[in-house]
Amino acid sequence: MDSPDPAARIAALADECVKCGLCLPHCPTYALDATETESPRGRIALAAAGISGAVEPGHDLRLHLDHCLACLACERVCPVPVHYGPLIVETRAALAPAKRRPRLLLDILSRPRLLRVLAALSRIAGARLWLPLLTRPLPKDSALRAAARVLAVAPPVGSAVRGGAPAAGSHTRVALFGGCVQGVYERDAHAAAVRLLQAAGFEVLMIGNLCCGALAAHTGDAPHADKLMRHVREAFERSGAHILLTGTSGCLGTLRAALPNTQVDEVLGFLAAHAEALQFNARDAQVALHLPCTQVNVARNGDAIRQLLARVPGLRVSVLPTQAQCCGAAGSHMLEFPQRAAAYREKVLALLPQPAPDALLTSNVGCRLHFAVGLKENGSGLAVEHPLTLLAGQLRDGT
Repeated sequence: MDSPDPAARIAALADECVKCGLCLPHCPTYALDATETESPRGRIALAAAGISGAVEPGHDLRLHLDHCLACLACERVCPVPVHYGPLIVETRAALAPAKRRPRLLLDILSRPRLLRVLAALSRIAGARLWLPLLTRPLPKDSALRAAARVLAVAPPVGSAVRGGAPAAGSHTRVALFGGCVQGVYERDAHAAAVRLLQAAGFEVLMIGNLCCGALAAHTGDAPHADKLMRHVREAFERSGAHILLTGTSGCLGTLRAALPNTQVDEVLGFLAAHAEALQFNARDAQVALHLPCTQVNVARNGDAIRQLLARVPGLRVSVLPTQAQCCGAAGSHMLEFPQRAAAYREKVLALLPQPAPDALLTSNVGCRLHFAVGLKENGSGLAVEHPLTLLAGQLRDGT
């Protein structure tokens, strides 16, 4: 497991699998394709064969590895357990990609300052109106075409969010990770997180303009991921905080890998543990709660989020089923494999309660944008909101 040789380490990780198949009913790609090569067990065998040279690590082999959503549902239910997350990340880093990556687009997404400038320029130019039309003739699996559709539904870029101390003094200083895409398009959720944390008695310090490295890691660019994770460590050390929080569950695993000796939590779960300090006004509404894969399989705090939302009087929450139901956003998957991503998304949207709820809640920025694209294409006006913004909006004055 600690071998410096990537091939030996991947072989050791693959050898953990006992091929029982208990993961198969929980795998979204297996549910979509019903083939062994699109299952965790099949991918583990492909990784071992490709890295050993027993099978030529060509386009077909790598494509099955790239189709993996890295949702980690298999890892959560595995009785061994197999360390599937490290295996898929390290195998992608070791083998050549199946097709050319949209490197420029991915690089922009991991640079929040540049992304913020481009987002502002696109708003001034009205790009959300004409860019989807301009890219319509492109192939349906075009990353640029998919990105244009995301731009058309992305929320406006807000002003920078600052932390601060609670009025009644501070129990503990916590750092809130701003991130890349969420740092630009989820300022509302960050502002809500700061308000809720302050109300719970915490001093909040923002760590902004950084990418955690998840996009790079999951696309096989290990050197770039390591560089970004080093920047995160350095920024956290400068903050003077002892706890790092993220409002985007998709960053959680990478942040924990970057800071293995630090308490790194997802904000909603952290707030649920300190919910006795929070009081909420009533809201007569029906909402659907989507629990992202990383919320269920990495943070593993879905019950805590439901309990936190239950503190809002009058709020009725319908939780969407999660087994084998990844929405398909999966970091860059919705850009690199937009047709497959849309198929996963439609399966999840079909689970929405009827009549339609007042809002769809989800805590991962990729899921939020991906759902917004699908709802728009379906002609639905359903709002997609971060649970943090709903909670902050109902926060009772004086708490």
